[in-house]
Amino acid sequence: MKLFSDASEYALRAVVWLAQYPGEHRKVKDIAIGTQAAAGYLIKVLQGLMKAGILTAQRGSNGGFALQRDPATLSVYEVVQAIDPIERIRTCPLGLSAHGKNLCPMHKRIDDAIASIEANFRQCTIQQLLDEPSTSIPLGIKIARNRSVSDSASPPAA
Repeated sequence: MKLFSDASEYALRAVVWLAQYPGEHRKVKDIAIGTQAAAGYLIKVLQGLMKAGILTAQRGSNGGFALQRDPATLSVYEVVQAIDPIERIRTCPLGLSAHGKNLCPMHKRIDDAIASIEANFRQCTIQQLLDEPSTSIPLGIKIARNRSVSDSASPPAA
């Protein structure tokens, strides 16, 4: 069982990657390379994020997509919900009339786990993902404080 659809995964990768280029519009091709996503599918995801007010788009030679929301206030939950909302279990998935609107113990536990994930995603911002101390750098790019980001779409050479 996958927790996220491919579309949600692409959306999170794109938003995290774009958050590393504050105020800059980036081409779909660059975003696809930087996030290791298929450009043809990624464009649909980016358009969905734009419709949700998370990204902005600009046409022309200096155009592309940019993060419209502040990564310090944009939650992982908002990104996921904009593309492929998390589904909670409200009624018996088996359609058993004996359960009515009550979930059996198994499905109640599954829904409780989904609720826990949902709560975690609501509390986690995109900026927190970028700032979290880790030897694993988000999408291979590291931004040093008070330093501009390279114009390349690929991670800097080590």
